[in-house]
Amino acid sequence: MIREHDCIVLTQDIPDEGLKAGDVGTVIHIHRDAAAYQVEFMTLTGQTLAVATVLPGQLLPVSARDVSHVRELAAS
Repeated sequence: MIREHDCIVLTQDIPDEGLKAGDVGTVIHIHRDAAAYQVEFMTLTGQTLAVATVLPGQLLPVSARDVSHVRELAAS
């Protein structure tokens, strides 16, 4: 069960938001019946990259066996 303030990992790219599978975010709101989640994605320096609506099939809760990985944002 995913709760507010849980960390999640994307399982699919969300190109409109500049997000890629593997990006980690924090759940900031759960829509009724967990139909979708509002998730904040941040850089490692604390800048918000995106706040996106993510469907249940697009994320997984972070597990104890997950390892962080860094990717650099494309220049805008």
